[in-house]
Amino acid sequence: MTLLVTGGAGFIGSAVVRLAVGRGQRVVNLDALTYAACLENVASVADSPLYSFVQADVRDRAALDAVFEEHAPTQIMHLAAESHVDRSIDGPGAFMETNVMGTFHLLEAARAHWQKLGRPEGFRFHHISTDEVFGSLGVEGQFTEETPYDPRSPYSASKAASDHLVRAWHETYGLPVVLTNCSNNYGPYHFPEKLIPVVILNALAGKDLPIYGDGSNVRDWLFVEDHADALLKVLAEGENGRSYNIGGENEKSNLELVQMLCAILDSEQPRTDGVSYAEQIMFVTDRPGHDARYAIDPTRIREELGWRPSLTVEEGLAKTVRWYLDNEDWWRPLQERGGVGVRLGTG
Repeated sequence: MTLLVTGGAGFIGSAVVRLAVGRGQRVVNLDALTYAACLENVASVADSPLYSFVQADVRDRAALDAVFEEHAPTQIMHLAAESHVDRSIDGPGAFMETNVMGTFHLLEAARAHWQKLGRPEGFRFHHISTDEVFGSLGVEGQFTEETPYDPRSPYSASKAASDHLVRAWHETYGLPVVLTNCSNNYGPYHFPEKLIPVVILNALAGKDLPIYGDGSNVRDWLFVEDHADALLKVLAEGENGRSYNIGGENEKSNLELVQMLCAILDSEQPRTDGVSYAEQIMFVTDRPGHDARYAIDPTRIREELGWRPSLTVEEGLAKTVRWYLDNEDWWRPLQERGGVGVRLGTG
């Protein structure tokens, strides 16, 4: 079985690639190497005979056809996507092109390949999405797989559209698919424009730690390596045509999360003046259309597939902070990439 991972040089995709190769799976990593991708993310498996890399764009149907012809994958895990909400506010067009049309072209290439192979029983197209497609929650409740879609940003709207495409290709053409919607990921190799790496790196640099609004927005935090494990579980054992919500079972407000990171940094690498990093917290103008709360109900994946996250958010954050402290050679060059360190999405 050959697994094609799109976006395998990105944050979540690279975690899947590392884990799959480590478990003895043959993996083809297809990535366009846009601003948030980094081949250093998969350097630990790059010399493995089980690993292949192809630089290609999911919007390029001819390139996709060539990859399917050469590598003959029987499993596809689709993670390639534009993903930063703030960037989607400033430039929604790229999100429509990659997340919607890119998914369309990949579905068509996969369908043609599946039909050419004679529609083998074990073929599977796994589409990875986000809990943001469900909109915003109040102080109570959780998203289930039956929650109506209610996207509120260009990013979440583009992901909702791609989810609908995948379901339509299953219903119309019979393409074997599974879908997963995950909560907020964090961990090693997280591109330094997202909240957790921004806080860690700004704290170390003596800069302000920006928190949108009053910091009351709540997210469910999922350690990226736990997520990769869940994705491979769904790929192997999920029911054809079914969707699974993957959550970390770790709800925290943004303010609580930043305070936790400051406390870990106070312990791991204290400021020379003895003051807590929490003194660097600064509240900034909120993001337009900022969803109040996301929370995942993971009952289906727990009861049907026996999966639960292995780490609490406290354990995962400690591992993440330690990784950034030990891997400056990875994150330092990425701070020079476009948009990193600059406030985006102010409308």
